[in-house]
Amino acid sequence: MTDQAFDHLLDTSGLKCPLPVIRARKLIRTMPSGTRLKIICTDPLAEIDIPHMAATDGHKLMGKGREGDQLWYTLQTA
Repeated sequence: MTDQAFDHLLDTSGLKCPLPVIRARKLIRTMPSGTRLKIICTDPLAEIDIPHMAATDGHKLMGKGREGDQLWYTLQTA
């Protein structure tokens, strides 16, 4: 998957599980359907947590990747 254009950026660098998912869900609740959100994480558990949140909540995982110690995910909200 490659990086996609995004409408909002959520940087959760330095936060540990479950805070990246909690912050993402809180922000997503304020967004209209179809909005693209890029989430940046440094917690290794985000590799499991963010895709699981997307699948559970019905969001589409548009892209993912790694740059150094940062993981990033681009989601399209349900």
